[in-house]
Amino acid sequence: MSEETGQEKSEQPTAKRLKETREKGQVPRSKELNTMMLLMGSAAGFIFMGDSVLGGIRDSFKKSLTIQNAQELTSDGIIKMLSDALLESLMIISPLLLLFTVIVLLTPLGIGGWSFSMKAVSFKFEKIDPIKGMGRIFSLKGLMELAKVLAKFALVSAISAAIIWSVIDELLGLGNEPMDAALLHVATLCGWAFLACSSALILVALIDVPFQIWQHTKQLKMTKQEIKDESKETEGRPEVKGRIRALQQEIAQRRMMEEVPTADVILTNPTHYAVALKYDQSSNGAPVVVAKGADLVAFNIRSVAEQNGVAIVSAPPLARALYASTEINQEIPAGLYVAVATILTYVYQLKTVYEHGGVTPEKPDDLPIPDELKDVLKNDD
Repeated sequence: MSEETGQEKSEQPTAKRLKETREKGQVPRSKELNTMMLLMGSAAGFIFMGDSVLGGIRDSFKKSLTIQNAQELTSDGIIKMLSDALLESLMIISPLLLLFTVIVLLTPLGIGGWSFSMKAVSFKFEKIDPIKGMGRIFSLKGLMELAKVLAKFALVSAISAAIIWSVIDELLGLGNEPMDAALLHVATLCGWAFLACSSALILVALIDVPFQIWQHTKQLKMTKQEIKDESKETEGRPEVKGRIRALQQEIAQRRMMEEVPTADVILTNPTHYAVALKYDQSSNGAPVVVAKGADLVAFNIRSVAEQNGVAIVSAPPLARALYASTEINQEIPAGLYVAVATILTYVYQLKTVYEHGGVTPEKPDDLPIPDELKDVLKNDD
């Protein structure tokens, strides 16, 4: 994308980009960290368990090379003897193998974390493309790999020479020791020498880990256009979002219309606005706006109300004030309590006259509406 648009990849990768690359198995990795941890763990394990491992192997060899009777010289006897020796050897070195396994599993948590992806092992032609291969060799990453190899060789060589020079007398004196003591002495020397050589890789790992993280982030950097395109894909295209909003409004309006038959009164402007109120006399709350709308929606509210016998009262100032100051399923403001109570009383009186007869009450005209709620909507009829 950046090559096509000419834009520089100057932006940090988004969370979506990081998640996608992780699903592809692209996470920062340091082979030097893995190698250092495995070698140092192996050296530590050899120091603490080397005596028992070498002693067990020695006993296993003695047992395998000792023939008790002629029956062991048969083909079946030899096979059984070798099988037992192999199984015993595996049991002896199993603690070291378990230690290696734990180190291999835990080391990735230090950089990048665990990542299992079949996409990472899938075949890609670019992996065997000789031109791209040469580019990788002479890239910054390739030069870094070469520098690491040379640094490791120099450090390990220098430390190995220093170790051999410091223990030369002990090595020459091994021939004068008994076999068992010499084996234990060799195990100790090898363990500490191995740990010292492995420690040299700490410096290499301290340089390689930040470089791998920086290199990984640099490869994932995005252009501003890529971020914009991703944002559009994540949030949706404007036309799609518009269609979704329209559907949501349609669903909300349908639900609102279903509440109109339950209203106690519909207040109108008389044509531009319509507000449906419902009052639950068993509760301590104020009347609630269950539906409201302007123009076509107001017409639909009035039509539904007429079909279901809901009282419709023309009260323009009150209807405008309720429409502007309330939302659906919200109680009316305290400043309109008296005006709405007057209308509801009028509606209840009409219902009584309709059901039982009597004198038709006069419609209230001068409704008390606070100045801050009066004429809040302009340009209506």
